[in-house]
Amino acid sequence: MRCDFHDWIAHYAIRRPEHVAAHDLASDRRIDYRTLDRRIDAFARHLQELGVAAGDRVGVLAYNSTDILEVQFACWRIGAIFLPLNWRLAPREIQRITEDATPKVLVLDPALAALAEGLANEMTFVDTDGRGGDTAYERAIARGGAPVRVRPQLEDTGSLMYTAGTTGLPKGARITHAMTFYNAVNLAVPARITRDSVHLVALPLFHTGGLNCYANVVFHAGGTNLVMRSWSPVDALAHLTDRALGVTHFFGVPAHYQFLAEQPGFDDAELSLVNAGVGGAPCPLAMLERWSAKGVAMQQGYGMTETSPTALVLDTERAKDKIGSAGLPALHTEVELRTADGAPITAAEEVGEIWVRGPNVSPGYWNRPEADAATFVEGWLKTGDAARRDEDGYFFIVDRWKDMFISGGENVYPAEIENALYELDGVLEVAVVGVPDDRWGEVGRAFVVKRQGAAVTEATVLEHCRATLAKFKVPRSAVFVEELPRNAAGKILKRELKQRGETK
Repeated sequence: MRCDFHDWIAHYAIRRPEHVAAHDLASDRRIDYRTLDRRIDAFARHLQELGVAAGDRVGVLAYNSTDILEVQFACWRIGAIFLPLNWRLAPREIQRITEDATPKVLVLDPALAALAEGLANEMTFVDTDGRGGDTAYERAIARGGAPVRVRPQLEDTGSLMYTAGTTGLPKGARITHAMTFYNAVNLAVPARITRDSVHLVALPLFHTGGLNCYANVVFHAGGTNLVMRSWSPVDALAHLTDRALGVTHFFGVPAHYQFLAEQPGFDDAELSLVNAGVGGAPCPLAMLERWSAKGVAMQQGYGMTETSPTALVLDTERAKDKIGSAGLPALHTEVELRTADGAPITAAEEVGEIWVRGPNVSPGYWNRPEADAATFVEGWLKTGDAARRDEDGYFFIVDRWKDMFISGGENVYPAEIENALYELDGVLEVAVVGVPDDRWGEVGRAFVVKRQGAAVTEATVLEHCRATLAKFKVPRSAVFVEELPRNAAGKILKRELKQRGETK
């Protein structure tokens, strides 16, 4: 049965028209649901005037602003496909993505114009500064009007999101309207999102975390999204403690919480968070405990772009007794552990690959049938992530399946070593990778960022590991670096660390 995708913004434009839907923090623009609805209509009409039809792609290459959220909903009103682009990529990478996705229109921040050089001439450019200035975007909205509505179906592709590319070239994951809807349903209750929620958007809006944890979920509930132009731990802490803003929800990757906790005013900061979500990478136990001691029960979860993104979520009331767990399968999602041969794992504590199935799972990649064949099996998504399940059925993420290395015949999961090292005073950040070794095949190498003024040495790092880990898990070496390489979503690029070939 085909089913229409309902327009959330239009719904709340009638039900609560004067409630603030979006607040752009860089420009201090506050936009209520009635105004947001009209702005979306006007830009959707402009897209049609530019020749955009149902199924066409509309790209956005811009820093965070409420404009990006408007473009998303404008695309959906006319059946077009929203294509957010990662502004942290190189021009050649942007070019490859646009050659693959072939957008008809590109909404572009002039500050990022250098990234758009060399793109296809047949693409129409619409400039926006993300601040409400005199741009083609704002002039189109000022003309007003409404589009010829095209009601998309739930199974239609609504967005095309290119994966971060931590393990290779990006692939365009097809995000259906059903995926976005079911993610909103899956997250609303465990994240305690209501019409009164005020969410601070800190992740980039070209990333599924920025859009769907929790911006789109908050729109589905009729709440308010506060949008940061770019990540700054100083600004984020100021927003989180600003009583006038009244932030109730925040979502970040472990690095965001680490940087916030390092701010001088963190220990005395008064937070009114109802929910502090964390995902994107295994979260160090020491960090969970530090935030818990401050009265903030961080809600762990697990997912990926292809699951829109929520697959697992931990209820906050289990945050302490199940600390470190990514939780249980989301309401409309099936999650299993499988062996390398694809056989289901039922025994507790056995490590396997996470497989996910449900209406929140992507139907496949854009123009990548070979990737579809390797990733999707009889409706199941093979995630490439390793986890174990305790006797109560709670999942604990062990590591990226691809990050695991084999040393002397033993499987070694870097996240376990990293957790141990976060307990060591003086360690600010750490990443462990496997490097070639003539005797053992591979051994661990720890890349460590010290806290300022810390007297941590390679000897203290390795001694701590020997005291807390099995011998085969102890890294053979430790390298001190100024910072760890990350993608725009804050995930550590272990691929780059392996490629550096740094030696003692």
